[in-house]
Amino acid sequence: MIEGILLGLKTALSFTNILMVMFGCIIGTVIGMLPGLGPMTAIALMIPITYGFDPSTGLILMAGVYYGAVFGGSTSSILINAPGVPGTVATTFDGYPMAQQGKAGKALAIAAYSSFSGGTIAAIFLLIAAPILSKVSLAFRSPDYFALMVLGLTAVSAFSAKGQFLKAIMMTILGLMLATVGQDSLSDIPRFIFNSMSLSDGISFILIAMAMFAMSEALMIIFKGKDPSKATKSISLSELGSIRLDKEERKKMLKTIPRSSVIGFLIGVLPGAGATIASFLAYGMERNFVSKEEKEKFGKGSVHGLAAPETANNAACSGAFVPLLTLGIPGSGTTAVMLGALLAFGIQPGPRLYMTNPEVFWSVIMSMYIGMVILLILNLPLIPYIARLLAVPRNYLVPLILFFSVAGIYLIYFNTFDIFLMIGLAVLACSLRLYNFPMPPLILAFVLGGMMEENLRRSLLISDGSFNFLWDRPLTAIILAGTILLVSWQVYKSFKK
Repeated sequence: MIEGILLGLKTALSFTNILMVMFGCIIGTVIGMLPGLGPMTAIALMIPITYGFDPSTGLILMAGVYYGAVFGGSTSSILINAPGVPGTVATTFDGYPMAQQGKAGKALAIAAYSSFSGGTIAAIFLLIAAPILSKVSLAFRSPDYFALMVLGLTAVSAFSAKGQFLKAIMMTILGLMLATVGQDSLSDIPRFIFNSMSLSDGISFILIAMAMFAMSEALMIIFKGKDPSKATKSISLSELGSIRLDKEERKKMLKTIPRSSVIGFLIGVLPGAGATIASFLAYGMERNFVSKEEKEKFGKGSVHGLAAPETANNAACSGAFVPLLTLGIPGSGTTAVMLGALLAFGIQPGPRLYMTNPEVFWSVIMSMYIGMVILLILNLPLIPYIARLLAVPRNYLVPLILFFSVAGIYLIYFNTFDIFLMIGLAVLACSLRLYNFPMPPLILAFVLGGMMEENLRRSLLISDGSFNFLWDRPLTAIILAGTILLVSWQVYKSFKK
């Protein structure tokens, strides 16, 4: 291992590779800030650029873009309630309310420190535990993944405030319904497309996220006549952009970061899980860890609620490299693109990668820590200036949000139908928000719905249509037992109140 670390440091600290890390981090951060774009698009664009590069250099560049985008995605989530990347959706739950309270600088600082800590801790985990965790990944089967998805959906309990348990369940069901639109993944039979070929591929997550958060927020500003900039006009620019955290805030972060790093990394290791699920689960579990007083602050600008998803999504990015490098299985959509790039370089990821291309494996790991340091150095000095974007008047802010939402969707899909669909879903989201229906359960159900259905049907095929798979495997039974306990506790609390 020592030889591998030294080899990785030698490769990662070369002048060319340091430049690639810096370039990747900057590009990733900028793209992460822009709602509608994501690391997958950025990495896909990087593939032609990396032709002719050394495999280690090419992968270091793409890795920098990956965690840079997740790092930067928190900015638009916090300032304008528009998740830059799917993994930062949970950041909006407490980041945006905190910004609305005139604490945009603090919110961005908490996000930056949490992202750095989560990525760093996960990089150390990756260094030490990659061989062990690759075996854990192999132990998971379709029934286990189905149980894990069900457990993920029970995180809806964390999003249901007092008296909102039933509404949260209804939004979860709506999210699952939206996830079933399009072609069946196993039989290719179109479902719920209403004779529209534009719906045959289903509804895009980016479209849902933009409609439910960014565009609906702009419409809410219009409908309610509220001006987000008014909250900041009475506050000095220095206070608005302050990144200083008091002793109590630092104490809360120190409690949250270690456990969210572990959750994020372990979820990232599981192929197909990714940063989005990790951030939701970390958010939900953190709410169960804190005191009753702190629980009440969730969704209203909680330090715990902001630090948890930001730590977890960056930790998951590092964790996603475990199945990619050791098994040749992409842990997320983004690492799937990176897998294609590796194959283009003539490198076959898998158990033999340690022996055939050790410099690739170890240099990527070492470059992660270097990248995290660079991201922290780049982002912290800019926070006071970025935070002032919150003071943009309503007559400028609303058109900008609407423009980026519409332009982002059109530039990705080049389909006017998606624009109209996004507007329709945004109007629906506004209607639901006016009646205090929570949006997070819908997003969570939409993310997990497709994967849950796919693993359920695969499990049924393996078991000849029998539901015995739910208790035949001890791992599946344990996960489902935990899920039942969590739901039962939530129901008990609801009836008790």
